Amino acid sequence: MSAKLPLRLVLVWHMHQPDFRDFASGEFRHPWVYLHALKDYSDMAAHLEQHPSVHAVVNLVPILLDQLEDYADQIATGHLRDRLLRQLVCPNLESIESSERQYLLEQGFRANHTRMVEPFTAYKRLRDLCVFVQAHGGDPVRYLSGQYFADLVTWYHLAWTGETLRRREEIIVRLLAKGEGFTHAERMQLFDVLGAVIRDLVPRYRRLADSGRVELSTTPQFHPIGPLLIDFACAREATPEAPLPEANHYSGGRTRAAWHVQEAIRTHAERFGRHPIGMWPAEGAVSQAFVQLLAEHKVSWIASGEAVLAHSLSQAGQRAEDRNEFLYRAYRHEANGHRMLCLFRDDRLSDLIGFEYKTWNGKDAAGHFVAQLEQIRARTPFERSPLVSIILDGENAWEYYPYNAYYFLDELYRALESHPDIQTVTVEEVLRDPAGNGGRGEDRFVRPLPKLVAGSWVYGNLSTWIGSAPKNHAWDLLCSAKHSYNLVMASGRLNESDMRAATRQLAICEGSDWFWWFGDYNPAQAVSTFDQLFRANLANLYRLLHLPTPAQLGEPISHGGGTPESGGAMRRAT
Repeated sequence: MSAKLPLRLVLVWHMHQPDFRDFASGEFRHPWVYLHALKDYSDMAAHLEQHPSVHAVVNLVPILLDQLEDYADQIATGHLRDRLLRQLVCPNLESIESSERQYLLEQGFRANHTRMVEPFTAYKRLRDLCVFVQAHGGDPVRYLSGQYFADLVTWYHLAWTGETLRRREEIIVRLLAKGEGFTHAERMQLFDVLGAVIRDLVPRYRRLADSGRVELSTTPQFHPIGPLLIDFACAREATPEAPLPEANHYSGGRTRAAWHVQEAIRTHAERFGRHPIGMWPAEGAVSQAFVQLLAEHKVSWIASGEAVLAHSLSQAGQRAEDRNEFLYRAYRHEANGHRMLCLFRDDRLSDLIGFEYKTWNGKDAAGHFVAQLEQIRARTPFERSPLVSIILDGENAWEYYPYNAYYFLDELYRALESHPDIQTVTVEEVLRDPAGNGGRGEDRFVRPLPKLVAGSWVYGNLSTWIGSAPKNHAWDLLCSAKHSYNLVMASGRLNESDMRAATRQLAICEGSDWFWWFGDYNPAQAVSTFDQLFRANLANLYRLLHLPTPAQLGEPISHGGGTPESGGAMRRAT
């Protein structure tokens, strides 16, 4: 009798930031791309490098990579278009304008205070001094010295360095130990480290992919919700009573969705030397029409959320009660004569990493996670290899962990690479052996999935991006802009360069992130930030079309006011 087959674990780390560039001014409006590069994208690469037996999928969204390359170019040329970077390298912070001082006071503490400020006595002292001045009626902009701001901008960047970087770079260790009185020369040394990290990120992930144990997947170019571009009404497949925008559709939406897919495939191949095999659709959002479009572009695999699978099986008249039976396997979907492998996220286990383990001891959390996998394998029939898909942010969770999750990830990878009954695999490896039985005989364990009910990994529906008053209003504003775009593009009034600029600007407006943040349940500051960015992007589109900006774009879409878990940047699946 043959031995029981091992459990196969697919780890998908999703890396994404929306386009924070203002193409009207050329400036980056927010520094989150390079800060996450310094802390998270570098750490995640380092953990994979340090554990060569672990296989994983890293999903790199093209617009994130485009911005990383933009930063690399800025640093190489010295032409900095990010306000925070300019302050880091400013020779004399005593002489900066009051507006720049105010900016540093606001930006310089935008981090998880429990994990990124309070562990550092000198950084905490800077925060407490600012609070003290304000509490006693003083104006910190005028009261605090240039050295205070030099220390603040240095500490902010130190707080955003990844744990693996701190263990590798001698200058970071020295600055952490020094604590205060940072000189311009020391800030420039920190800037040089930052530049080296950013320049090497794309080549670093390419080297991991070339090793054969890390698969790089992609997402449509500017991270749009493809199903909604094609058909607003698909939102009612999972939530039949969902209110929809006044516009009955997004004009030319299928063509636009195809553009995002084509551009993602093209730019991925240019960066990494091969076409992507699979895609994580933005937010795992799928619909029958969108999956057919992906099939036309020969995408070999996609993934979505557990609830999407449950809804799809239910509609097909199949039982979706025993997770061990329906979730831990691959599915096959055929569209337009193309066969596509579909994987579905284990929401419970993914959310353990995203939300629960942050308060645990790293080794205990890793042990608990592995024990969950062992239980799944024990409950699986002898002849089948269970396939478990863990899919979550590779960036936003870690600031809530001690040491940027260094000990958790290290212990998890260490446990996985030494476990005799668990194999970490890429989806490309699953495609070669879908049943995990060495490719022996007919694969009866990969089930056909005739139709996908529209939804996403969040709640199994599309309500995060459509269906409420502010979200629907945002779609109507975008639909109006798209109508104007269509008319101007058809008129022949724009030259080739202007047409490309307008199309790129439209693509930015089509991204999912703006719609994610609209809603009273999100924090007011974040809602205001993304509201302003969305309206500014629409206004710039009208400018590029040589049209007046509609007065509506001067009015906020949403106000926020909630206090969601993890600041709203992540969400539990249920």
